[in-house]
Amino acid sequence: MNLDNLISLKDDMVAFIAGHGMQRMNGYVSEDVPTVLFEEENPDGWKDFVELAKASGAPFMTMSEVVLEKTDIAVLIERIRDQVYPDDEAHEIEDAERLLRHIGKIGYLQLGFAHQGVMFLFEAATDWYDTFLELTETVSDLGSIIVDDRDNDE
Repeated sequence: MNLDNLISLKDDMVAFIAGHGMQRMNGYVSEDVPTVLFEEENPDGWKDFVELAKASGAPFMTMSEVVLEKTDIAVLIERIRDQVYPDDEAHEIEDAERLLRHIGKIGYLQLGFAHQGVMFLFEAATDWYDTFLELTETVSDLGSIIVDDRDNDE
C-alpha cells in the first residue's frame, strides 16, 4: 500500500469487492447514523472487512474517497492567514503549503455496509490527510472563539 496516495488501495478494493460478487455504491457515511468502526492493525484488514460484509448478506458496499484539490489548500491557507495575521510565517501556513505536493492524490477511503440498522465502516487515511484535517479543525476552532473586549465597568 502506498502511504502517500491511496489510489492503488482503492483499485484493489474495487476488484476485491467485485470478486466477491458484491456491488459498490459511491457514498459517504456520515457520523449522523449509528456506526461501528472496524479496527484492524493488519494492512490487509480491509479484506476481512469485505468478507464480513459478504458473510452478513450485504448486497452492496458504500465507498467514498477524498482527493485533495488545489482549491482545498488555497482556502485553508487563506483562512489560516486571516487568523494568524500579522504572523505570515506561522508554522500552520508552512504545514498547509507542504500539502501542495499531494494535490490530486487520494488521502482518505471509507468502505461501509449496513447490517441490522447499523453501518459498519472501514477507514484508511494517509498521514498528510490527517494533517489536513487537523489544520482544518484548528482553523474552524479558532474561528469560533468569541472575544468580548467590552469594558466590564457597568
